[in-house]
Amino acid sequence: MSMVQETIRVMAPLHDVYGQWTQFEEFPRFMDGVEEVRQLDDRRCHWRTRVAGVTREFDTEIVDQLPDERISWRTVGGDVKQKGVVTFQRLDDTHTRVSLAMDVEPQGMVEKAGDALGFLESRVQGDLMRFKTFIEERDGTTGSWHGRLRPEDSTGEAPASASPSAGEPVSPPERPGPYPGPLPDEPGGAPHI
Repeated sequence: MSMVQETIRVMAPLHDVYGQWTQFEEFPRFMDGVEEVRQLDDRRCHWRTRVAGVTREFDTEIVDQLPDERISWRTVGGDVKQKGVVTFQRLDDTHTRVSLAMDVEPQGMVEKAGDALGFLESRVQGDLMRFKTFIEERDGTTGSWHGRLRPEDSTGEAPASASPSAGEPVSPPERPGPYPGPLPDEPGGAPHI
């Protein structure tokens, strides 16, 4: 697995920055290669990405979500293996530090070559810059969810509804949707980055 760590300073209050990040279905607006994120329930999302001409679909599970502090996730099904944590730190009333740490297992020759050349780090850095621009240029967030999800309630299983048949209706999520919290393999929480 390859580890990527990036940090950015955003000119917006902590509560707003965290709240916007919880809108997973908005990720295609600022994440390069993310075509769709569909929130299946409070914990799980289905992702469709296209990077270097390769389309991948996978499911993620939020392992830990502590409002205004961190969100950790891991993949639980599909073509991608990754885990990560995003943390949020209040710097003052109008500035927030966002730190993202991910472990990603490159799949196939193209991704392994890209990993060796540092493309993943560059993509993550670009995604954070686009997120910064996205939230700083808005007059408020597109939504927010400040519920608590605990690691002990995580199942680590792919949701049954992750791959509905074509034309099969999917129930809307109970909350608006975003991204996953502490690294799943670390007991007691996320690393401080």
